[in-house]
Amino acid sequence: MPSPIPRPDDPAAVLRSSPLPRAGAPTVLKIVIAGGFGAGKTTAVSAVSEITPLSTEEYLTEASTDVDSLAGIEAKQTTTVAFDFGRLSLPDAPTPLELFLFGTPGQDRFVDLWYDLSRGAVGAVVLVDTRRLKSSFTPISFFEDIGLPFVVAVNQFDGAHRYHPEQVRTALELPASVPVVTCDARDPNHVAGVLLTLVDHAVNNATTSRARHAPSTTLQDA
Repeated sequence: MPSPIPRPDDPAAVLRSSPLPRAGAPTVLKIVIAGGFGAGKTTAVSAVSEITPLSTEEYLTEASTDVDSLAGIEAKQTTTVAFDFGRLSLPDAPTPLELFLFGTPGQDRFVDLWYDLSRGAVGAVVLVDTRRLKSSFTPISFFEDIGLPFVVAVNQFDGAHRYHPEQVRTALELPASVPVVTCDARDPNHVAGVLLTLVDHAVNNATTSRARHAPSTTLQDA
């Protein structure tokens, strides 16, 4: 994994400094949906998007046989080579939201592209496939390195063993501050719930950061 580089846009600072939207206007947020190869990113974006999602799926070929293992996902025939894009409006949320969703390609060789897709995002969802848990470490490390708030969503594939979220947290060595939830990436309500969990987490993270950097109120020398 390449050395992390500073992101031009600090999501916590964006939340603190963004002007208040006009009355009735939704708050627009960019969200990244990441995860290992075959974790369900394209499925999640497609399930929840209110527009026809933009997809850059291409068929897998023999040329990728040595680098893209299909162990456990033998039926997979395509892969994202740039990004997926979808949009979800949540007008009935406590704060009306309009979410722009960017799904990343899953393979480690696309990490350089993840930097571009993460620029200006408020946070990320890392989809996890417990059958291929090792593939989750790279995206988790990536978001930790660039300081972008993220949540982990365990995609419950048919036939896969069901683990408690805390078991997944332990296996991935995640701190208690990172939310871990379960979902079915095919279910729009599940995906929307994960996205709202991320928004809450990002807002709380920004609030904590603001409190941490607030000026001291102790008396200064006269």
